[in-house]
Amino acid sequence: MPDEAPGPSLPEGRFDGREAFDVLLRNALSAAAREGWKEIVFSDPDFADWPLGERATIEALQAWAASGRRLMLLAQRYDILERGHARFVAWRRMWDHIIECRAAGKASGMEVPSAIWTPSWFAHRIDPERSRGVSGADARARSELREAIEECWRMGRPAFPASTLGL
Repeated sequence: MPDEAPGPSLPEGRFDGREAFDVLLRNALSAAAREGWKEIVFSDPDFADWPLGERATIEALQAWAASGRRLMLLAQRYDILERGHARFVAWRRMWDHIIECRAAGKASGMEVPSAIWTPSWFAHRIDPERSRGVSGADARARSELREAIEECWRMGRPAFPASTLGL
């Protein structure tokens, strides 16, 4: 199955700095499209410093998006994402049927991890302020990260709707 092995462009080990994280995200999305990953999880308190509004990011997401794919977004709040990443918001509207969004507020007592998770690879910003963290394909680390994300997901509520319906 194509989504079992990470591509050569996805590094393993430590990364340091916003630019390094941005490169990881871009490379992960390129690999997702190239390798046909079925599921991607983006998790961050607010996605304020993610390059989600960039044209290259949207093009990579567009190349990845297809029937049978799933993008999960987990945040504490989405207002910064909605205001600061207009291209992503428009793309999200178009692909609503493959995207699930939940908000796990601080009231839940859980800190939302800053991470990209896939069934074959992950990047986890352990220090989001300095964009420092680790990435790789290690099954144990991937599993532990997914458990942390799942716990926040369970405590969260649906959020960031594709459209707002009013009466």
